[in-house]
Amino acid sequence: MLPTAALPPDAAAHTLDRARSDVVLIVDDVPDNLAVLHDALDESGYTVLVATSGETALSRAAQALPDVVLLDAMMPGMDGFEVARRLKALPATAHIPIIFMTGLTETEHLVAALDAGGVDYVTKPIKPKEVLARMNVHLQGARRARQEMRQAGQARNALDAFGYASITVRASDGRLMWQTALARELLHGYFGGGAGGASAASGSDAGASAGTASDAPVPLPAFAPAPVTEWLKAQLPHVADLAAQQQEPPRLVVEQGARRLSFSLHQQTGDSEGGGDWLIVMREVSDAAVIEAMGLSFKLTAREAEVLYWLVKGKTNRDIGDILGASPATVKKHLERVYVKLGVETRTAAAGIAMARIRQTHPQFEG
Repeated sequence: MLPTAALPPDAAAHTLDRARSDVVLIVDDVPDNLAVLHDALDESGYTVLVATSGETALSRAAQALPDVVLLDAMMPGMDGFEVARRLKALPATAHIPIIFMTGLTETEHLVAALDAGGVDYVTKPIKPKEVLARMNVHLQGARRARQEMRQAGQARNALDAFGYASITVRASDGRLMWQTALARELLHGYFGGGAGGASAASGSDAGASAGTASDAPVPLPAFAPAPVTEWLKAQLPHVADLAAQQQEPPRLVVEQGARRLSFSLHQQTGDSEGGGDWLIVMREVSDAAVIEAMGLSFKLTAREAEVLYWLVKGKTNRDIGDILGASPATVKKHLERVYVKLGVETRTAAAGIAMARIRQTHPQFEG
């Protein structure tokens, strides 16, 4: 049987036993350098893959997803700096630590290696013991990252299984790293194809309503809506202090008519630049049942019940008119009939009676 390093990339990917050893990809166009490192790493218990060109390195890395890459800086054709940049540009390989092997010791070359995405470097001639020591340091970090990713994956799977909507957002640019099908539908329903479509606010005081979602197939968005990204970035400076006080960050709440969608910050799932990746849990609540109960309790028409609901929520006649698509004068007439049916004369009294009844029928109501 061929050694793993000699197998084609697709075969190598299927024969790796990550439970028993870490996988190392060595990239060097000099066979003697490959042989020395291969033997030293193999004897130390690592699974070793090799590539003799930049193109082959990219292919093997994409197929096998090694735990660390030892990369020669100077190679004919595509050099190590370009290989590193391409690996870091791909989501599947961006997390892999890259250690440069270079005979160049000038400061600008070492800086170039780090700027291209390298986490460390060793100088030629290669000393296997030094390589092993430096690799071990970076592999410990990689193992922790993999463990965190597994735990985050388990948490996401549990949320998905129980019907919760959740997303993972990269704080630096708002890119959606992961999302459940339910989350995708809710984001589309509340924000449409972009960041607009509904008003948002931290806490429970959300803004006015928006249009309804269409019946078209729900697209797969690449980025979280702008209000979500802005809310996430605003919370990050305070997360550590709130955690120390055993408090949760303020939620983002988006209202759409009698429905509202809340976003709560759950946990950090990755250490990417600019704040990391964050798991956000979404929960939709509808007050349609509350409106229906008020109508039945006070013998109101459907529109009168809606007007009373928004009165309880603290909206003005103009606000209610904007929400329901009616003029302030029409809202005033509906309220006059509501006052008669409730036996009151003021907005405050009507809101008080309605809230008392809501608390009886829907104790969890967030007024």
